[in-house]
Amino acid sequence: MTKVHVTIDGLEFEFDVQQAGANRNEFTVRTGDEVIPVYVPDPSDLANLEWLVIDSRPYEVTFDTELTRMRTFSGLHHIEVRDLDAAVSRPVSGDGRVKAPIPGLIAQILVEPGQVVEAGQPILVLEAMKMENEIRASRAGTVQRIRTEPGKTVVLGELLIEIE
Repeated sequence: MTKVHVTIDGLEFEFDVQQAGANRNEFTVRTGDEVIPVYVPDPSDLANLEWLVIDSRPYEVTFDTELTRMRTFSGLHHIEVRDLDAAVSRPVSGDGRVKAPIPGLIAQILVEPGQVVEAGQPILVLEAMKMENEIRASRAGTVQRIRTEPGKTVVLGELLIEIE
């Protein structure tokens, strides 16, 4: 489960988001006591998202590539999405924490905890917009922790791997 803080045109919301079962397109979103089913056609390609289904109702929606604006039937809205789990340990640049440079789907993890890596070595593959992107170690060191898994959809800036 991932805790997410969303601001839409200045209004703030907090959600718990969890993938529903084995289907990577279905999620449950909890806010307070309310649980809402959400269907996303292709979670790894939010830049080309045109619709989603929330609580059995379809909605037309598009996002800009930086996920800062959202267009719906009611107009253009400014948004900010923060993964609260990733924000808890937001690193100073260069401290060995590797974060998602773009939203996407973890296709493959190429390292394991305890493995020694060199700066620039490929450590995982992130699929976004039908392309595979090699994510490389930000520095030399030992992989201490892997915070993701193959098949998981990640958001921009989400902490993926820690290297010490």
